[in-house]
Amino acid sequence: MKYFSLLFLTLFFQLAVFAQQATTIKGRVTSSDGKPAQYVTVSLENTGTTTNRDGNYDFKKINPGTYLIKVSAIGIQSAEKSVTIEAGQTQTVDFTLSESNETLQEVIVTAIENRYKVSLPSASLRLNEPLLEAPQNIQTISNQVLKDQQIISLSDGLIRNVSGAVRAEHWGDMYTNITMRGSQLQALRNGFNFVASYWGPLTEDMSFVDHVEFVKGPAGFMIGNGDPSGLYNVVTKKPTGFNRSEVTATVGSFDLYRIALDTDHKVTKDGKLLFRFNGATQNKGSFRPHEKNDRYTFAPSLSYQITDKTKFTAEYAWQKAVMTEVGSFYVFSPDGYATLPRDFTMTQPGVEPTTINDHSVFLNVQHSFNDQWKATAQVAYSKYLQTGASSWPSSVFADGTLIRNIGVWDAESTMKLAQFFVNGEVKTGAVQHRILAGFDGGRKNYIADWGQSHDLDLLTDPFDIYNPDYGTPPNGYPDFDRDTPLEERAIAAGGLMDSKYISLYLQDELGFFDNVLRLTLAGRYSYVSQSAWGGSPDKAKRFTPRVGLSVSLDKNTAIYAVYDEAFIPQTGLLRSGETANPITGTNYELGIKRDWFEGKWNTTLSAYRIRKRNELTADPLNAAGENFSIIIGEKRAQGIEFDLRGQLAKGFELIANYAFTDGKVTEVADGVTSMTVGDVVPGFAKHTSNAWLSYALQRGKLKGTGISGGFTYLVDRAINNFNPEQPEQNLPNYFKLDGGLFWENSNLRVTANVFNILDKYLYTGAYYTNYWNAPDYNQAIYSWQAEPPRNFRLSVTYKF
Repeated sequence: MKYFSLLFLTLFFQLAVFAQQATTIKGRVTSSDGKPAQYVTVSLENTGTTTNRDGNYDFKKINPGTYLIKVSAIGIQSAEKSVTIEAGQTQTVDFTLSESNETLQEVIVTAIENRYKVSLPSASLRLNEPLLEAPQNIQTISNQVLKDQQIISLSDGLIRNVSGAVRAEHWGDMYTNITMRGSQLQALRNGFNFVASYWGPLTEDMSFVDHVEFVKGPAGFMIGNGDPSGLYNVVTKKPTGFNRSEVTATVGSFDLYRIALDTDHKVTKDGKLLFRFNGATQNKGSFRPHEKNDRYTFAPSLSYQITDKTKFTAEYAWQKAVMTEVGSFYVFSPDGYATLPRDFTMTQPGVEPTTINDHSVFLNVQHSFNDQWKATAQVAYSKYLQTGASSWPSSVFADGTLIRNIGVWDAESTMKLAQFFVNGEVKTGAVQHRILAGFDGGRKNYIADWGQSHDLDLLTDPFDIYNPDYGTPPNGYPDFDRDTPLEERAIAAGGLMDSKYISLYLQDELGFFDNVLRLTLAGRYSYVSQSAWGGSPDKAKRFTPRVGLSVSLDKNTAIYAVYDEAFIPQTGLLRSGETANPITGTNYELGIKRDWFEGKWNTTLSAYRIRKRNELTADPLNAAGENFSIIIGEKRAQGIEFDLRGQLAKGFELIANYAFTDGKVTEVADGVTSMTVGDVVPGFAKHTSNAWLSYALQRGKLKGTGISGGFTYLVDRAINNFNPEQPEQNLPNYFKLDGGLFWENSNLRVTANVFNILDKYLYTGAYYTNYWNAPDYNQAIYSWQAEPPRNFRLSVTYKF
């Protein structure tokens, strides 16, 4: 510890000496009509930066001398100014471009969308600073990546673009359920936690999604309660202030037919009232028979510039899904993984599909008091309606026969959410302060009927996985009671989930030595009340601190460290009579970030350790009629993550990432028999690596023609009952190769990709030693979900 303290003091002293000698050049770039010029490039000799949302830029730690500053962007007239600066001096150099804000928006937004690298967080992440300076590992999947990879829903291969993200077991395209750093990520949309049930929100259709942000580890500036692994934030498309439209038609294997429309317009000549509409219709089959996944999306949005300082934005999104019953992806066999044909299914034709109608509304008001302070108030409302079923075997047998069961799954959820936060900058002496203060509150209610079920097969006539018969089921089709109101059925079935929360957050990022060293001190106070399965509510009040440190080694390099906490309320009766404490999660993390070649691409390397404590399990000493719980002990997830994204050379874009993840039980309380120290925590791959490359010709007759490709490689996938001594029970390593061609000009783009080029039998799954639905509760069974064989997609986009 003393060596660490000595090293820190030495670094602190060197920074102080350097800061006294360093100089700064800063300024603001505006358009011809006086509005901020966002995201334009500002160059200074061998370095460069981009302006932020307010048009501001700065160069720090500049040696004394005379410099030529150049402001440029694709499609605009560049501007230059010369400046002479002395040691310890700060010079302000402002620019006014000859283009109007309307013209500037068109060329800048186009340039931004053609890049894989994003330098700033969305406004919904609340961090009013470049990602390079934030003491957190944040990765953004840009809209151009979504287009290049032909991602049409959130569960459609998106996670390949961020290190350490996997989907272990899931419900097809209904819920995404992303796991990272040892537990499930919280799902946010436009900064709101959109998780109403354990499974998460309906997987978003990409037609109305602009980009997706992954925040790794606890993020006290967003939420305080939830798993400490992190979150992802889906940022929806909003009006941009210029006129453009595009329509995309996609066809593909397994009867995929899809059309998406994106139209963006000024409603008034002065540009104060803007409108955007995104919509899509999709019919999609499957490589398995009797399956479908049809989608319909309708998402209008508008914004109104009330004054020069106040803006109002309203969004509505309706998603309709008509799909095969939930659980149809799962297959079971006593013989091992992939022992059945890849297109094998237990789904019975004739079972009614599951229909979902998902409605959401967002209202947002932003007000800038001045260049340093702004306030944001926003509310969200969601209504989710589901009528359908889930499939799962009620019995399995060693001879490969089973009893298929269809259970009702009708559900309804309502969410009412509100946020208010303030961002500001102020100086006290030589210390710069970035202030974030906010309030979050909400109420979520989820009700579901899963209390009715029906066996399709009979013990005297079971379903044979080796000789499947998809004729009329021996026991007939289900006829569920839907005349009784859903709420009454949900109460009887215990299908009730309810939560309400309120929290306050305050953060001060103190910048020392001309903001070279940044110390974040923050805390969130949260009150949460939540209940599940019809039980009494779990209530918790907790303060969660956050401490971060970020140091800029130079203009393009920053190192950071962060400590943050999260918690999860829980109910349990302890034998001592004490109230159960919430599950707590703490994250310790170190990392280094760097922008390369004037910010064209960047890398992030981080190491973390997350500890979860106070989780409860049933007390093994319980006598008949007793329901006491005991604390398990501690679970730990730790690892190393690396991400690279951006433009390595003109026309050459790359995303590459790697993650090492290790999740284990590290402490077990006396009396706990359900686990032992060293047990693997399921839901991750020890080694995860991904890459995606895209190259487009820049000149000649074939200009705009390109090739792209990528892979996903997963090693040592951890599952329930992971057993290193019996590898046949564990999932094998996973390798998937994709690739394609594209061509584009200013108005037209054609994209063709082939997925799973090697035509490997790919799957996720688990091995159960004591399958709970077996007649003797002692049947070992393999369960898995196969992925599609080699398949293709062809998209044509026309811009007008």
